[in-house]
Amino acid sequence: MISRIEQDHGRFRQIVKGTIRKDLRRFIARDDMIGQQGGRAVSIPVHDIDTPTFRYGDNSGQVGMGDADGEGQGQGGKEKAGEGEGKHLLEVSVTIEELADILGEELKLPRIIPKGKHNITTVKDRYSGVRPVGPNSLRHFKRTYREALRRQLALGDYDPDNPVIVPVKNDLRFRSWTEVKEPHSNALAVYMMDVSGSMGNEQKELVRLQAFWIDSWLRRNYKGFESRFIVHDVNAKVVDRETFFSLREDGGTKISSALVACRALLKEQFDPADWNIYLFHFSDGDNSSDTDNRLCIELLQKELLPVVNQFGYVQVKSAYGSGQFHQVLRDAFPESADASSDAAKVATAKVNEREDVLDALRALFKAGR
Repeated sequence: MISRIEQDHGRFRQIVKGTIRKDLRRFIARDDMIGQQGGRAVSIPVHDIDTPTFRYGDNSGQVGMGDADGEGQGQGGKEKAGEGEGKHLLEVSVTIEELADILGEELKLPRIIPKGKHNITTVKDRYSGVRPVGPNSLRHFKRTYREALRRQLALGDYDPDNPVIVPVKNDLRFRSWTEVKEPHSNALAVYMMDVSGSMGNEQKELVRLQAFWIDSWLRRNYKGFESRFIVHDVNAKVVDRETFFSLREDGGTKISSALVACRALLKEQFDPADWNIYLFHFSDGDNSSDTDNRLCIELLQKELLPVVNQFGYVQVKSAYGSGQFHQVLRDAFPESADASSDAAKVATAKVNEREDVLDALRALFKAGR
């Protein structure tokens, strides 16, 4: 039977989820959704929800009395209570899985079905029983003393007034295990970003928000998840997450350099037979030349799209960016492409402000790849 406190906690969690779902765009716009993150959970500030608590104090009727506008007198009529309504801010811990479920329900995202050849089987030891032999490290103390007690009771050696139980060799019991093969699917997300002079702090903040939501959705759909980061101007390099969101260069832009670096990364570390691979490129749409645009399309068509689940391009608004690369991709990979073709693996979105982040996520994952 579920206890009352468990029922209350369950109802509170439903209220929290409903509040997050209702104000999802507000959380994104105000950057409230990405709070303190640790492990498998994030802390989200939620307004106007409080946990039920008992409060003890003087109920004589003198404290806190006042009119509707919040003014009143304390004991003795010497001091006034604070004016205005109090604002409550509750930090609620929400797991990545809960967050992704809210996201999927709100955006009506289809669950991703991993590609069949990308299943990895791991072998794990699972304790399945008890046996009379084994190493001391697996000794089952409770079962050992139970056997000793049973033996002493059967022989009449157990004294309730002096309940001393001494196991002998035949009483010893040990945990046994079996090897269990557990299939699961792994996913890799490679984030690529233009860090040339036209990509400022505002653009990087939009990218950070978008990447957080992409991570949340992919982690919900895959048991194993890895991410890698590539930055580029006219040259590209693999960096860590912190550098990815903080680095800024002054050079030009050559998008093909990121795709070449991504191709090398996959060949060296991630076999497409073992991974569901997602590539995401973030830019303001500038590229060095039409020649490089054509090279990018060739790299995608011949090298990357045949081995990945999806390539997503997110174009962020910049006062200095031309925004042309989005159209280059759409001309080469039209949205009307056959769903079974590699061209259909290309998804694009434009993010001009924070409110566009969720719509971009829907555009990236609406196919459920």
